[in-house]
Amino acid sequence: MASSFPAFVLLQGALYAAYGTETPFLPSFLGERGLSPAEIGLVLAAGTLMRLAAGPVAGYIADRQDATRAVLGIAATASGLISFAYLAGYGFRPLLAVSMLHACAIAGLAPLADALALAAAGRERTYSYGWVRGAGSAAFVLGTLASGLLVARAGLASVIVSSGLLFLVMAAATARVPPAPARDGPPSLGLSGIRELLALKPFRRVLLVAALVIGSHALNDGFAVIRWREAGIGPGAISLLWSEAVASEVLVFVLVGPWILARLGTARSALLAAGLGVLRWSAMATTAAVPVLAAIQPLHGLTFALLHLAAMHLIARVVPQRLSASAQTLYGTLGLGVASAILTATGGLLYGTLGAGAFWTMAALCVLAFPLIAGLRQDDAPSELQAP
Repeated sequence: MASSFPAFVLLQGALYAAYGTETPFLPSFLGERGLSPAEIGLVLAAGTLMRLAAGPVAGYIADRQDATRAVLGIAATASGLISFAYLAGYGFRPLLAVSMLHACAIAGLAPLADALALAAAGRERTYSYGWVRGAGSAAFVLGTLASGLLVARAGLASVIVSSGLLFLVMAAATARVPPAPARDGPPSLGLSGIRELLALKPFRRVLLVAALVIGSHALNDGFAVIRWREAGIGPGAISLLWSEAVASEVLVFVLVGPWILARLGTARSALLAAGLGVLRWSAMATTAAVPVLAAIQPLHGLTFALLHLAAMHLIARVVPQRLSASAQTLYGTLGLGVASAILTATGGLLYGTLGAGAFWTMAALCVLAFPLIAGLRQDDAPSELQAP
């Protein structure tokens, strides 16, 4: 049987290229269409809330109907078509409506794509899930770079068109990936399925660990560049520093992460990610010297990508197949989305009060993850995500 790896690379590549193309310039597009800064903030916030609400619903429908691939294909198609509706929108209310519809459509894309990729990688054992996810990260970078060229040549509307087309490419790619295996039992309905997931201690622990360690990146994502600019670092150096982090993420997803996970297991890999998080945020709190920043930026691959791989490994091991889509969307919503939203808002207050000292708080969050990670040891095992 032919490997599904090329199909998943196309699927994840189209998804993250669409994100990378649209995300940097959507606020500017909304401003060009007549929205004030306050209205832009409301539109973006409403979209975030809609994604947090709609993600678990998409996972529930996929598990309830035993149709993860079909739900993903429909959602990707809707994402592409709704993207084009931005082009017809002017003013706050129409663009708010389009943003919320679009957020509803895209909410389940990444979790459902991950659920399919995890199942296929574990079944075929000819490639690693990390290879697929790393291709997505690389595509995000390429999409971001391409969007800048598009805007320079054809204006802001061009990135809306491009992202819409990429979502439709993703929808086409969905038909080429294998479906999830048949469920291993009757579906769990509604809140009972969520209760069954949250009754799994390892799943609860990994949600909390992800919320603390990956959530600690919220301050960096929102305020690192502000911190560096205040320290007199120029745009060229900032771009290089940011590129270091993204490149390390791809490297860990594709090569280093599966190797570490196969040798250390879930708990010790997560502990390594959290420990390096303490080191990274402590350095950010202490100095803005470029040599130090250049040395710690590659840690992003380990503090983010390795932790994510460890979480995927554990979810693949402990969650029943019939609840895999729901588990992925809950992980994306509770472990990543809600935590990042809360810590982004809190981080603004902390940075406004403490300045660079706010990064000590992020280091403390990583420390809080240590006892939770210790509880994962009983569920540790050699990685199912490793390369053959």
